[in-house]
Amino acid sequence: MITPDILAFDFDGVICDGLIEYFKTAWRTYCQLYQPDQTEPPNGLASRFYKLRPVIETGWEMPVMLQAILAGHSDEEIIADWPEMAKPLLAEAQLAPAAAANAVDSIRDSWIQSDLDNWLAQHRFYPGVLKALKSAIAAIPTYIVSTKEGRFIQKLLAQNNVEIDPAFILGKEVKRPKAETLARLLQKHPEASTLWFIEDRLKALQSVKAQPELESVALFLADWGYNLETDRHAASEDERIHLLSLEQIVQKFERWV
Repeated sequence: MITPDILAFDFDGVICDGLIEYFKTAWRTYCQLYQPDQTEPPNGLASRFYKLRPVIETGWEMPVMLQAILAGHSDEEIIADWPEMAKPLLAEAQLAPAAAANAVDSIRDSWIQSDLDNWLAQHRFYPGVLKALKSAIAAIPTYIVSTKEGRFIQKLLAQNNVEIDPAFILGKEVKRPKAETLARLLQKHPEASTLWFIEDRLKALQSVKAQPELESVALFLADWGYNLETDRHAASEDERIHLLSLEQIVQKFERWV
């Protein structure tokens, strides 16, 4: 039977669907930065943002994505040209990425401080994944490796009756790239011969793949998360990366590969 000695899950886009929160935070920040005449988002804006979310790599890009959509750029243009498009769109508002990032963080922090329960309520969980997570926690050392703050991951899981030792939640506060965190997990568990890592961002998996000391780590791209068809196709063509579906993740480990 194929079974990992250690399992590591990303959180957003693998366990938790945070798109509603992302959009609401992005819209509030957009209103602050770009000062639109209307403070209610137009119909259809959220659904387009959800579709385009995979091209966003850092928080400051979220309100800029809304500006790109509202300025009339097509989904195809945004997907093809996003890195080159983002900074000029931000410059139109006479802002630098750091200022936009601070605005996003400030608006989110204010929301969390004023109404934590409401902020938590904007998150959903992918079908069957919590059951798979619980089963893994009961069977083997299971970690969450995420750029989301660990305290919020813990609250969201606790609300859904998932019990996990906080020491196994490695969030934003560890301030390390995921590849480095995985390397440390292997050092922490020298007896482990296999570590499986489930992530929805192809670039994150490619970063792990590039580290020689992580050659033994099995890599899985969650096809339900924040990725594009081109990412899923690239993963299916990569002998090192396994494309994982929601149908597979609720089954025994041997069905994952």
